[in-house]
Amino acid sequence: MTQRIDPMSVALGYWQLGLEAAEVIGLRLPKLLAGGSAAAFEAQRMVGEKIEAAALLHWKAMTGALGTTPLSVMQRSTTHYRQAVRRNRRRLGKR
Repeated sequence: MTQRIDPMSVALGYWQLGLEAAEVIGLRLPKLLAGGSAAAFEAQRMVGEKIEAAALLHWKAMTGALGTTPLSVMQRSTTHYRQAVRRNRRRLGKR
């Protein structure tokens, strides 16, 4: 038996992703605004991470790992990006 996905939990996941992404932006901006080689490295890392996350999500979609219903695809996609954002939040929060 498959588990039903509640549309409100999917919406809540998107909302949480937005808040977490805003926090990462707030942690990343000072480093980028400081300039120098550390800022250049962070900018390159940021772009690389975004490309990697999108490519991995596409792979998951092509292999069926995101599920077969629109709600499961939405929920698992959000989970995928929240994991990437969480890694960045942990990394950038260490000082």
